[in-house]
Amino acid sequence: MSEQRGLPVPDGLEGERLDAAISRLFGLSRTRAAELIGVGDVLVDGMAAAKSDRVQAGSWLDVTLPPPPGAPVPVAEPVPGMRVIYEDDDIVVVDKPIGVAAHPTVGWTGPTVLGGLLGAGHRVATSGAAERQGIVHRLDANTTGAMVVAKSESAYSLLKRAFKERTVEKRYHALVQGHPDPLRGTVDAPIDRHPSGDGRFAVVAGGKPSVTHYDTIEAFRAASLLDIRLETGRTHQIRVHMAALRHPCVGDLLYGADPTLAARLGVTRQWLHAVSLAFEHPGTGEWVSFTSEYPADLAQAVELVRGES
Repeated sequence: MSEQRGLPVPDGLEGERLDAAISRLFGLSRTRAAELIGVGDVLVDGMAAAKSDRVQAGSWLDVTLPPPPGAPVPVAEPVPGMRVIYEDDDIVVVDKPIGVAAHPTVGWTGPTVLGGLLGAGHRVATSGAAERQGIVHRLDANTTGAMVVAKSESAYSLLKRAFKERTVEKRYHALVQGHPDPLRGTVDAPIDRHPSGDGRFAVVAGGKPSVTHYDTIEAFRAASLLDIRLETGRTHQIRVHMAALRHPCVGDLLYGADPTLAARLGVTRQWLHAVSLAFEHPGTGEWVSFTSEYPADLAQAVELVRGES
C-alpha cells in the first residue's frame, strides 16, 4: 500500500536539487527519488516539478511512497515504562526502558520508542524512512536512558546535523569488570562489523573512526563504575571499546563478560545507561541538557557490588 507523506522543505535543504532533497528527507537513493519525481509522485506546492529544480525552504512537498518489500513498520502502541522527560513543539526527550529498540528493524518484533510515541499520541517528524521517522540517534534495545526524538521537520534536520558534526554531548555510565588502567583515558580505535559475521562489532583496522573517553567514578572489588563521553556514535561503541580494554560491561555476554558476576549482581543485560544528553535546542538555539536516573536493576547491581567491596 502506498503511503502519502507531506512536509515542508527544512531550512537546511535550501537550494538543493529536488531529487537530492527527496533522497535525504525520505532515506531513498537518488535514483529512486528521481523515479518518483518522473512519474508525478512528488509535488512541490501542489505542482509537478523536475528532478533538477532547486527547492526553497518552506515549500510544501507531497510525496507518494510505495512501501519497500519487507520493510519493517512501526507498531503504534504505548510502551510501558517509557517516560517523557521533556516535550515541546520541536522535540520530545524520553527515558527509554530496557527491551525497547529505537525503531523497528528487520528481525526485531519487540516494542520501539517510535511506536510508543505514536501509540501515546505524540507527533513526530515525518523526515527519514518511514520505519525511523523522527529518530535522530539510537540506543541499543537493552541500553536504557535519555533519548531525543524530533517532532518538527526543522528539528530533525538540525539534530541530525548536530549528531553528525559531534556537537551533541552524550554521557553514559557503565559498570565494567575489573579496573581500567589508567583510571581515566581515551580509546581511539576504529570499529566495524566483526569478521565472524555473527552480529557483533569489533575494533577492526580500516573501520570507522571511533573515540570514547572514560573516567572512573568509583572502583569496587570486582568492578568499576565509569563515566563515559562519546565523540562518535558507532553501533555498540562503548561495549566494543570496553571489551577491547578487557573490561567489558557487566552482563554483556555478547562481548565476553563473566556470567557468574552478572548473576551474582542480578544483571540480565549489559550494565550501560545513557545518563545525559545536551545540545543546542533546534527551535530556540539555547543549550539544553536532560538527565536520566538509573533504573532499578542497575541501581541494585551497584549497591550489591559496593556491598561486596
